[in-house]
Amino acid sequence: MRVVASHTMQELDRRAIDEFGVPGLTLMENAGQACADEIIRQFGRAEGKRALIMAGKGNNGGDGYVIARLLSQAGWNVQVCILAGPGEIAGDAAINLAQLPAAMALYCPPDSPLPPSLRDDLRRADLIVDALLGTGLNNDVGGVYREAIELINDSDRPVLAVDIPSGIHGSTGQVQGAAVTASATVTFACAKLGHIFYPGAEHTGRLVVADIGIPPQVIENATGYDFLNAGGVRPLLRRRDRQAHKGNFGHCLIIAGSTGKTGAASLSANSAVRAGAGRVTLTVPASLNPILEVKTTEAMTVAVPDSGHGYLGAHALPAIESLLSGKDALAIGPGLGREPETVALVQALVETVQIPLVIDADGLNALADDITVLQRKRSANVVLTPHPGEMARLLGGPLPDEEAARISVAREFARNHGVHLILKGARTIIASPAGAVAINGSGNPGMATGGMGDVLTGIIVSLLGQGYTCRDACCLGVFIHGHSGDLVAADKGEIGMNAGDVQEKLPYALNNLISTT
Repeated sequence: MRVVASHTMQELDRRAIDEFGVPGLTLMENAGQACADEIIRQFGRAEGKRALIMAGKGNNGGDGYVIARLLSQAGWNVQVCILAGPGEIAGDAAINLAQLPAAMALYCPPDSPLPPSLRDDLRRADLIVDALLGTGLNNDVGGVYREAIELINDSDRPVLAVDIPSGIHGSTGQVQGAAVTASATVTFACAKLGHIFYPGAEHTGRLVVADIGIPPQVIENATGYDFLNAGGVRPLLRRRDRQAHKGNFGHCLIIAGSTGKTGAASLSANSAVRAGAGRVTLTVPASLNPILEVKTTEAMTVAVPDSGHGYLGAHALPAIESLLSGKDALAIGPGLGREPETVALVQALVETVQIPLVIDADGLNALADDITVLQRKRSANVVLTPHPGEMARLLGGPLPDEEAARISVAREFARNHGVHLILKGARTIIASPAGAVAINGSGNPGMATGGMGDVLTGIIVSLLGQGYTCRDACCLGVFIHGHSGDLVAADKGEIGMNAGDVQEKLPYALNNLISTT
């Protein structure tokens, strides 16, 4: 699904009107028609249903006037509450308002209090249509608009938002003082960042993206992002040949673990197996090998010289380099520790490894000590998987709090360092060296617990080892990781799930996608 910022959508509207000659009145009619169609799909045409349309004075309100006319024609009992005076409506919105019976409209000028009867009218409605503000909002909502939003939310009635719930910033998803909580939102041409970033996503409800007649070439050439959902990710997943053998699905090498952190190593290795790798070899400090022999049944372990305290140092490099022969992808970092010798080992490997490489956890911390190592890397396919704290260390400064602002940070970092960056969060961002950005739509708050990143590392290296392109491995891996968490939440709930639960659900998540292709 294509996602754009609100200012990009405004430019799409302008180009459709000015360059392609699509009348604004036509776009408004099509928008209102799409909303009315969705309402009738959900609620039917039967007479007697009551719709209360809360409308502003701009084009969002104009869409609401079209909806009012179409629902009335379908037999609905419609009332329109307009937060403006009669003389404040202009342009295409005024043309559509003029087509409504005068008795249908209730004017509530912003300098006057809302009528006391409005609360009861809202509660008696079968449906409330939010056509107050739209995607152009940049300031906090106040006055009667804020009062109206609070009344809508207090009504406990189904709400359909036109384009975006009023009060949600179209590009950041932030609540601008107060925001409508919708049951469903019908948006136009493209989803907006405000629909998918939190907290806006929680206000959007079920999202419907409607075609309103903006020429496809206008949309295709616009700056936007891919939102990863099942429909978009499914085509990336490959079916397996009936005559395949383990040699067809890659041999992954994972370098992980130190004293007290064998769990991270085993989670990564076992997750690589669960994600479909043909073979997985886990390289660990020799003193920890007996533990990991027990923790990993399907993955092989190789003990390499450690420093006597359960961590790897530069003297392990020759043994590791010999292990790289015949491997299809390498992951380094989970539970590796931050000893100076370990940091030196990671940096040396980044400078010498030529196969696809995933760097996570303490591997990222080693890079943060000298980010210029990335300029000397030899692999053409390097994936970094930082959480916000690790990303801040890589940047050498704070990471923006707003999810939308992180897009530009991730994109710039990926471009500057020639890596694929997976910036983890409630909406994980995947940025490629070429500047393409995808935003993940799977996952839930139950995954905010230790070990989840180790599982993701195992998934990504597994997919790279199976021969997926770097971008496809990142997009598919991140979605499958979150989808597995969603399956756990559906089965056990969000509270108390652990990384092992998610790991065990990986085959089910993969099967959910591939069984419907």
